[in-house]
Amino acid sequence: MKRDIHPPYGPVAFRDRATGRVFATRSTLAGSDIDRTVDIDGETYPVVDVDVTSDSHPFWTGTARTLDSEGRVEKFQRRYGRTS
Repeated sequence: MKRDIHPPYGPVAFRDRATGRVFATRSTLAGSDIDRTVDIDGETYPVVDVDVTSDSHPFWTGTARTLDSEGRVEKFQRRYGRTS
């Protein structure tokens, strides 16, 4: 790897806007100009607000809707099937 071209990598907290849950991790966003901070277990982290996390995503929360797969082939055949 080339030296001095990579952004700084450090601790940062991501906050889910929908649920308010905070995830502490490490990211290259820690080096950017983040004004807001949050205290987690006595440590101060810069916080980044995100729209969707595993805490609010429909797939992970079990609220995802499944599409009806029955009748798709028949619908395709009706629409684009062979004509005599």
